[in-house]
Amino acid sequence: MSQDNYILNLLNIKDENIKLTSNSVIYEKFDDIEYKVIEGVLSYEPLFCSRCGCIFNKNQTYEKNGFKTSDILLLDVCGHGCILRLKKQRFLCHSCNKKFFATTNIVNKNCFISNSVKYAIALDLKNKISEKDIANRYRVSPNTVERIIDSYYDGQKLYKHYLPEVLSFDEFKSVKSADGAMSFNMCDGKTGKILDIVEDRKLNSLMRYFSYYTHKARSKVKLIVIDMYSPYISLIKKMFPNAEIIIDKFHLTQLISTSLNKTRINLMKKDKKNYNKLKRYWRLILKPQDELNNSKWKKYTCFNSLMTQSSVVNYLINIDKELLTTYEVYQNILYAIKNNKYNELKIILNNKNENISSYMKKSIKTLKGYLPYIKNTLSNNYHNGFVEGNNNFIKVLKRIAFGFRSFYRFKARIMICKNLLHMKRANAI
Repeated sequence: MSQDNYILNLLNIKDENIKLTSNSVIYEKFDDIEYKVIEGVLSYEPLFCSRCGCIFNKNQTYEKNGFKTSDILLLDVCGHGCILRLKKQRFLCHSCNKKFFATTNIVNKNCFISNSVKYAIALDLKNKISEKDIANRYRVSPNTVERIIDSYYDGQKLYKHYLPEVLSFDEFKSVKSADGAMSFNMCDGKTGKILDIVEDRKLNSLMRYFSYYTHKARSKVKLIVIDMYSPYISLIKKMFPNAEIIIDKFHLTQLISTSLNKTRINLMKKDKKNYNKLKRYWRLILKPQDELNNSKWKKYTCFNSLMTQSSVVNYLINIDKELLTTYEVYQNILYAIKNNKYNELKIILNNKNENISSYMKKSIKTLKGYLPYIKNTLSNNYHNGFVEGNNNFIKVLKRIAFGFRSFYRFKARIMICKNLLHMKRANAI
């Protein structure tokens, strides 16, 4: 194998019509960046005219009419940018008296970025990296990366005649160009796979979106896991006739823990003597009582004697009667939810607790309104962990990219990273 063939093989150039010149590798600077420039010639005997389509034979002829030089960006070689300076043969057709140029499969017509670079960019889009960083890595513009998304990936194909038996609904903060501040994320409750992302989570938008699904598909849905966002309940009742609603356990726990925490903060502002203690050990107050350690004695900051976690909590909750009763109600509700004891939870919520804080009273009132759905929660093992994980991934992707201008570009990137948009076969070189 000749040296030129070794270079072509290294660059993954398989077009046999490309031949390297004698002085094939030189170094040049573009925008203060040094590139390896490889000079080559593209020439062959054409079979037909690409302008008029006539087939060349004894009657229809052509002539070679000089060259046109194009600088084609290749993948980096040994950390250096690489450019193929290709002299393309120009032909003159005697039939139409027009000129056309030799073509090659390493680059598209009227393009100066090789297909290998585009393919590498398309693969890199699956990683958690910003489009600007990808553009810098391959020495192209961010707009080029966006065009590659459009040209290399098929649009998402939604099958409007199918929905899984278990769905999970949640929302995440959208981009400025979106119609709503929050976008809607729907995923399979069993596998965690994202099914689709809707620009706006408002009820009218979601009603319009789900109306495109067939009634048969919507009727097959048996369970839907949501947070305590009331428009979701209205949506499910109207669009999913056979679906039961499950309130995610995390949001139930979050509701009552927030109420207890607000009660602690309110007391902390009033009691300057115990201010530091209440501020420092808030996590212990929110911790389930059966998880507190009552055997390991050690020195705790702000306390003069050896204490256990249980004794620290007992000291703090006994500072104020309202905090004590609120804490007891919190622990009872937490225990009932954790151990799936619906009847106990119902009794706790229906008890008249006059001494608890106004924050906890409001939370109990909220829980009473969702009791039928909480019953489904405690009798099923489904949760919103998958969709919350997907939302966290979306937030990370958005933060890495320092935000997105276009919602549709944002959605496309999410779908690519989650392998929901597949590369077109024609472009998979």
